[in-house]
Amino acid sequence: MSVHIVKVQLADRSYDVVVGNGAISSLAGYLPKKAKRAVIITQYGIESQVSEIVSAAGLQCETVFIGRGEEFKSLQTIQHLCESFGQWGITRNDLIIGVGGGMVTDVAGFAAASWHRGTDVIHVSTSLVGMVDAAIGGKTGVNLAAGKNLVGAFWQPKAVICDTAFLSTLPSKELRCGHGEMAKYHFLTGDDLVSLELDDRVARCAQIKADIVSSDEREGGLRALLNSGHTLGHAIEIESNFAFAHGEAVAIGLIFASKLAHSLGRVPQERVDYHMHIVGETYGLQTAIPKSCSLDRLVTLMAKDKKAVDGLTFVLDGPQGVETVAGIPPQIVYQTLEAMEVL
Repeated sequence: MSVHIVKVQLADRSYDVVVGNGAISSLAGYLPKKAKRAVIITQYGIESQVSEIVSAAGLQCETVFIGRGEEFKSLQTIQHLCESFGQWGITRNDLIIGVGGGMVTDVAGFAAASWHRGTDVIHVSTSLVGMVDAAIGGKTGVNLAAGKNLVGAFWQPKAVICDTAFLSTLPSKELRCGHGEMAKYHFLTGDDLVSLELDDRVARCAQIKADIVSSDEREGGLRALLNSGHTLGHAIEIESNFAFAHGEAVAIGLIFASKLAHSLGRVPQERVDYHMHIVGETYGLQTAIPKSCSLDRLVTLMAKDKKAVDGLTFVLDGPQGVETVAGIPPQIVYQTLEAMEVL
């Protein structure tokens, strides 16, 4: 087995992200010695060896299944999980393991952060979007009717296991979701990610995120760049009633952000064309605004984004690279939306 070990450097809270085919076999080495019980949080239909590995290590193991879909990324799910922890006698010394995609690890991480004000968590990511983004960095949270991820906590895992063997069973929509997040890293670094084999590309994306998180754990500055494409992306998710998966919506958001940067005179048309090439041609993702989405509603939702503390706020390319830009006039945002292709 050949795996990549990516380090998230956070002093005494540093941890490994293990990437590669067969990485699941490394899980046993990351189980905390103090733990006597482990709760696996997952969804039906996700096959893994996690319960067998945990049980073989001598831990009592319980599994709780949560629903699929953004409606289950909720405070009600957190309450259900915590009530289960109480019934099983889970203590602060025990372990929670999230096994699944980004939704599962977001929920498992928030439940772990909440239970006894902080219980160890390990993430076993089974989706591409989780491996390159969602499972890494300690941002956890759930949705409200007012918006995505508005309630949550920063809670770093003890390890993240990214066994790329899981990717061979993913449906095409899940792969597109991961490709949307993966495309983002092309614009943040300029790396030639297309030239890399899958395991190497996943590991490089994980390393980029790990480096950013290590320098800005709580999104005080640099880490906000990881939200590139997300302002419109989150709005499209909500407005489409999640017909567009997260990464698919982010892909459209990346195109919009490039066009908005061009409208503001920050980048030339060639940079917009490069975004179109990577998102639309390299990854084969939609680059047009969904025709079911109201532009007025999209602008309203973007104004409620958690980053919008000083007017409409976007992560935009520019002469100095990608940076957060606040206070963008709504009319320019609306005009840029109007000028985009609708599909």
